[in-house]
Amino acid sequence: MGTLFLVATPIGNLEDITLRALRILREVPLIAAEDTRSAHILFKHHGIAARVTSYNEHNARSKTHVILDALANGNVALISDAGMPAISDPGHDLVVAAIEAGHVVVPVPGASAVVAAVAASGLSPRRFHYLGFLPRQSGPRRRALLAAAATGDTLVVYESPHRVRATLEDALAALGDRRIAVCRELTKLYEEIWRGTLSGALAHFTEPRGEFTLVIEGGPAEASAPAETADGVIAELRASRAESKAAIAELMRRCGLSRRAAYAAWHTK
Repeated sequence: MGTLFLVATPIGNLEDITLRALRILREVPLIAAEDTRSAHILFKHHGIAARVTSYNEHNARSKTHVILDALANGNVALISDAGMPAISDPGHDLVVAAIEAGHVVVPVPGASAVVAAVAASGLSPRRFHYLGFLPRQSGPRRRALLAAAATGDTLVVYESPHRVRATLEDALAALGDRRIAVCRELTKLYEEIWRGTLSGALAHFTEPRGEFTLVIEGGPAEASAPAETADGVIAELRASRAESKAAIAELMRRCGLSRRAAYAAWHTK
């Protein structure tokens, strides 16, 4: 029975990879890569000759049994496009399948955009809530932010350049003008870490480019309520045809929401 190694790869700078990761990538008979082109760039830089097969969201269903067959005869390394496999990528399904098939799964940690962004943000690292990529639509996105804000933890979000302004706008409407660290192109040539407020970030990033990790200041846990609680009250109020002003007051009373949070919840549902 082979071992499935989850090997973290650089998130930008090709030097951000551990000695252990390089050794394993040289030793395993097969490497399953989310993006084979990115993998070959990494391997060429470090002088690694490897047998590579693709494993991504488009072929995961058909490729899983192929990789399980390979594990029956030897070790396999799984790498994502960047960072740790199985975090916000289809590698999770392979991990589950490997565990169910009785294989050992071993993490080989390394670069992480989440940890790097939180560490450099200047915001509280004591507790943080990783949200990954938020929903594409404004209403669900605001509700996701409201639900996460109920914890009071620092919030961490991945976002594309095409949606980052919309996400900043929704965060401002749902959470108020909190502090934020906008981490762009982490470890790459044009890395930027901008610190300020949500409104300031909107003014600064008028034409966003690159990959973004947003670290948003946490608030008091009692300022918000879990989305499912608020959603239930909203459904009840809409069924009773409550007026907007009365509905917001009722949300504040029954869910412990601030006026701003209640307003955002009512108008985005």
